[in-house]
Amino acid sequence: MAAALSAVVSAKLGCPPAAALGSWKGSRISSRNLVSMKTMTARRGLVSLRSPRFRVCCAAKAETVGKVMQIVKQQLALGEEAKLAPESQFTELGADSLDTVEIVMALEEEFGITVEEDSAQSITTIQDAADLIDKLVAGGGGKPPAAA
Repeated sequence: MAAALSAVVSAKLGCPPAAALGSWKGSRISSRNLVSMKTMTARRGLVSLRSPRFRVCCAAKAETVGKVMQIVKQQLALGEEAKLAPESQFTELGADSLDTVEIVMALEEEFGITVEEDSAQSITTIQDAADLIDKLVAGGGGKPPAAA
């Protein structure tokens, strides 16, 4: 029954029968994936193999990234000659969890924003921080900073 169904589907899609593909039973490729790949190819000509977790890189303004880099250098006592990139991870720069909290507090003060705890825990790189800052500034800055 399954072989007959496979032959019918293969004939409709214009692809070789499942027997010609070799033994794919128990593999990670399901018949649904084979069908969707074929239909995508027929429609657009190319198949995108991008991860569904595609991330837009460098979405923050260059000015914001630059300010974040300066604050990170200052908080971690890195010299001016230290080379930082947007992809630089705080842990690679020698920051522990307390340093990361201090970096977030300095960023809040510099940009006049309040970063929620769950958002602060997701910041691992300079780019993450800059993207979050631009998002909060564009959205009205989150909650207003607490008065000292």
